[in-house]
Amino acid sequence: MFNKLTNQQKGSVLAFVGVMFITPDSLFIRLSNVDTWSLLFYRGAIPFLVVLLGLTIFYKKNFFDALFKIGYVGIFYIISFSICNITFIISIQNTNVANTLIMVAMAPMLSAIISSIFLKETTSKETWVAILITFISVVFIFYDSVKLGNIFGDIFGFITALGLAINANLARFAKSIDLVPSAVIGKLVVAVFAFFFVESFELISTDIIIVPLMCIMCVAIPFVLVTIAPRYISAPEVNLFFLLEVILGPIWVWFIVKEQPSIQTIIGGIVIVFTIAIHSSLALKKTQIKST
Repeated sequence: MFNKLTNQQKGSVLAFVGVMFITPDSLFIRLSNVDTWSLLFYRGAIPFLVVLLGLTIFYKKNFFDALFKIGYVGIFYIISFSICNITFIISIQNTNVANTLIMVAMAPMLSAIISSIFLKETTSKETWVAILITFISVVFIFYDSVKLGNIFGDIFGFITALGLAINANLARFAKSIDLVPSAVIGKLVVAVFAFFFVESFELISTDIIIVPLMCIMCVAIPFVLVTIAPRYISAPEVNLFFLLEVILGPIWVWFIVKEQPSIQTIIGGIVIVFTIAIHSSLALKKTQIKST
């Protein structure tokens, strides 16, 4: 079934499903009682073990061959992937959440710029329009929450967005290389880095269920799908899907914790969802026309 889809359809499905798995992430973080560095450790260690197990079963004896085939692109991916995982936490710790999320919303724009410079891929007018509309929507959602935050945290938020953009472009550049092993090693690097800051590794009460579930469902599965998606669609398009978390994340919290999102979140979220839906449908129509 999947093999019968066009590249545009494959990439859109992978990115969409991957991001949909990510959307309950903020809910699980809210429900957990684990400190920041312990959470980062588990979000590195558990996905590393789960995906490593999956890859060893999938590749069997060829796992190390796949690992050594990542080449210099895979090494750059490990570095960039690890950095943006860590800088996101540092940003959240040192500035307002709204500031961090607005910085991260710049990822599609940065992806388009990097793609045009290094991959010589021309970003379509439709994609640029979608990027601008979604970025303005994110600013609208968090406008009232944005304050003069710590410039240190804001800079690390920008580095996170840049890391996401670089990751997608590296995966796009190395279409023929399986970079999932690189992402696995990246998660190990994150876990090792966080290890030195963890005060307690103990999981108590509901955290015994919530933390592993979050790490598998919202981290392990999505990062595999999002790592593969740029093989089929452009880096800016992949990063556009990440903005769905801006609206769907608060909705999960609303349903479970009864924390009602603001009117700005609802309005901006509707605009984001419709923009991405229209952009994806137009992109699919273009590929269908080209194939006929």
